[in-house]
Amino acid sequence: MSPPLLKLGAVLSTMAMISNWMSQTLPSLVGLNTTRITTSDTLTQISPKEGWQVYSSAQDPDGRCICTVVAPEQNLCSRDAKSRQLRQLLEKVQNMSQSIEVLNLRTQRDFQYVLKMETQMKGLKAKFRQIEDDRKTLMTKHFQELKEKMDELLPLIPVLEQYKTDAKLITQFKEEIRNLSTVLTGIQEEIGAYDYEELHQRVVNLETRLRDCMKKLTCGKLMKITGPITVKISGTRFGAWMTDPLASEKNNRVWYMDSYTNNKIVREYKSIADFVSGAESRTYNLPFKWAGTNHVVYNGSLYFNKYQSNIIIKYSFDTGRVLAQRSLEYAGFHNVYPYTWGGFSDIDLMADEIGLWAVYATNQNAGNIVISQLDQDTLEVLKSWSTGYPKRSAGESFMICGTLYVTNSHLTGAKVYYSYSTKTSTYEYTDIPFHNQYFHISMLDYNARDRALYAWNNGHQVLFNVTLFHVIKTEDDT
Repeated sequence: MSPPLLKLGAVLSTMAMISNWMSQTLPSLVGLNTTRITTSDTLTQISPKEGWQVYSSAQDPDGRCICTVVAPEQNLCSRDAKSRQLRQLLEKVQNMSQSIEVLNLRTQRDFQYVLKMETQMKGLKAKFRQIEDDRKTLMTKHFQELKEKMDELLPLIPVLEQYKTDAKLITQFKEEIRNLSTVLTGIQEEIGAYDYEELHQRVVNLETRLRDCMKKLTCGKLMKITGPITVKISGTRFGAWMTDPLASEKNNRVWYMDSYTNNKIVREYKSIADFVSGAESRTYNLPFKWAGTNHVVYNGSLYFNKYQSNIIIKYSFDTGRVLAQRSLEYAGFHNVYPYTWGGFSDIDLMADEIGLWAVYATNQNAGNIVISQLDQDTLEVLKSWSTGYPKRSAGESFMICGTLYVTNSHLTGAKVYYSYSTKTSTYEYTDIPFHNQYFHISMLDYNARDRALYAWNNGHQVLFNVTLFHVIKTEDDT
């Protein structure tokens, strides 16, 4: 009986290994043993890939709604990795299914052998009982031989029972693998029966079409402000942070200027992620102190108001030199015509889709806001518009598509209360609320590339989403 025992032992050893492998591997393949990542309720921070979304509605000149454009500032092919993972998982399941099928065939063959052996053992056991009853009539030698054979076979009985149990387990595994393969195939078909290259090309084509559509949109009108998204908590109550709206998509440098006076240090970070983590890449020591918090970075240069003057400075980050400086004629300075929060915020420099702007007040305009478009190279005033809105009554303001939007307060309950269009030289009173989460805004600027508002809110650097209403250009438009 030694050969059958060795053969059966090898089969059962193989079955045990397969069973153990299946119990450990199958859950990991289907995601049952995935470790969950816990989150905390601490400060919300954005990653460099998440960014923020911009929603733009559009209509044609006849007033018919054409489309709603959603343009997220992030990778558009975020599902590619998931598609590859799903395809790899499906391949693993199919390979495992083939291995299970081979094992099943071998198991069925061996199982028939075991069943035959079990029948023989049961018959032998019955004969042995009969012989035992009649052992007085048999020779002692024959009885002893049968007794030894039975002693060898008795341990196989529980082994056979275990073998049958393992055979059933293999059958169950085979059925589960078949079901799992069907489910994964269905999921793959649901997300699209395309390979990675084809799917990537479709996304690229869609992105191109979307950008072409966006180019047909005229400058938008502000309809809604949502947020804020808190990026970081740092610095004093007052300050400014910004990115360059004319920078390339790969250039996401952040500049940080703490306090509204008595400072000349500008800190640079290579990305939003580095800014959040505090990984400073470079420091600039300006030749002059700045006044206020209303600076702007535009086309690689910093534009700021020189302390205790109405002089505007253009400073190049690349060369570390002042490229231009010019006095803004008649502009009040040093808290003569600041925003309601003070802080030497007399002259507000900003940029939008059209270009570079200065917002300030003069005695000649009775302390009301004056809007001037500036030449970005020489700082010469190209054209000015005089409004009727008192500068000292404004919380903060920003430009979008040549229209100045003025908030009524820097405290709670703030909203965009007034707008002035330089295109039509007309104004209107508006009612666009936004959430002043930290109760004291000392800087609020629009970035045309990101289509978002950057704000310094009581020592918090935050972002607001904006919703703009667009009109689609036609061939008749100039």
